[in-house]
Amino acid sequence: MVAETELYDVLGVAPDATDAQIKKAYRVGALKYHPDKNSTPEAAEKFKEMSAAYEILSDSEKRELYDSYGKDGLKNGPGGAGGFGGFPDDIFSQFFGGGSSRPRGPPKGEDIVHNMKVTLEELYKGKTSKLALTRKILCKSCDGKGGPKDAVKKCTSCNGHGIKMVTKQMGPMIQRYQVPCEVCSQTGEIINPAKACKTCKGKKVVDDRKVMEVKIAPGTKNGERIVFKGEASQEPGVITGDCIFVVSEQSHPTFKRSGDNLVYEVTIPLVTAITGGKINVKHISGSYLSIDIIPGEVISPNTTKVVEGKGMPKKYGGFGHLVIKFDVEFPKDGFANDEVLKQIAALLPAAKESKIPANSKVEECILSTYTSQHQSSGRNNNTYDEDYEDEGEYYHSHAGGAGGAQCASQ
Repeated sequence: MVAETELYDVLGVAPDATDAQIKKAYRVGALKYHPDKNSTPEAAEKFKEMSAAYEILSDSEKRELYDSYGKDGLKNGPGGAGGFGGFPDDIFSQFFGGGSSRPRGPPKGEDIVHNMKVTLEELYKGKTSKLALTRKILCKSCDGKGGPKDAVKKCTSCNGHGIKMVTKQMGPMIQRYQVPCEVCSQTGEIINPAKACKTCKGKKVVDDRKVMEVKIAPGTKNGERIVFKGEASQEPGVITGDCIFVVSEQSHPTFKRSGDNLVYEVTIPLVTAITGGKINVKHISGSYLSIDIIPGEVISPNTTKVVEGKGMPKKYGGFGHLVIKFDVEFPKDGFANDEVLKQIAALLPAAKESKIPANSKVEECILSTYTSQHQSSGRNNNTYDEDYEDEGEYYHSHAGGAGGAQCASQ
């Protein structure tokens, strides 16, 4: 038997309710009566009562005192008189992630974001640019007030908030939402035109042009942001936003960037790949790199090598690397006669020929050039097959053409 049931009644639960039932009852009621959801004075008072009740009943020590002695038993207990020592919104935020409606200071204004196109050479060497910024600043003539004190009045339509609550009936439901105040254009104030500031005409802000010096350090990466704090447009009662320049790296005809490395793709002739030689690369620094390919160190297609320290500058000193991806250009058909080919074969490592088991059936074949016609045939195109069946005599009389390999049984 409990001394009194008032707090249980506030939450709408029985005195023998479990902790889970008390928690659920508060959660449902808090969502219904929180000032952000219901702005009536009655709802605000109900929200405070529910928060106070939950703060006591959710604490086992306070609940035991309340059950035994009622509210009088809590006067000297934790939290002072009534046992409630916190803010209703602090309790609410435990459930809903900081849904407090108490003032949090002025809002921050919008940032000005500008994409800054930069070449790879400029990112390598660094660059300083001067860019003109057009923005709004507070009028100095009226100190951003719009006029003298007696000319500025609080908007009665929105009660100075700049927004209004609208209630809309949707069937059995009532929806409440915010809309901008059209009377004061969301400023929360009405300025007498006859007494408005002559400089800004009551708008509180004026146009301004400022030249920004943007420094791009060597090695800056694509997408990095250069931030000028508080240099965006100004508004009364608002923390000024930032002016942000976003580095936009332009594609380069020769190099690709990979972090702090530079990637260079080059095709070399077969003779250089086998016997060695040099490749000359114009670096983004402006100088030329003469790179040796050591004789005897064979470069195969898709070989990757690196020249250390010839990449992009690093933020904290040093350089990345120049990564070179090789392809090899082979000679054209018929580049040498049989005698020369025999001489080349004698110089190269002998080819390993796979052996055919004895008494196996062998068909001698030759290779033909692969064309789009072979690709179509590989797709099992029925129409294509029917065309060749209709022209079977032509096909057999021209066996050995580009249609496929010729084979002869032995």
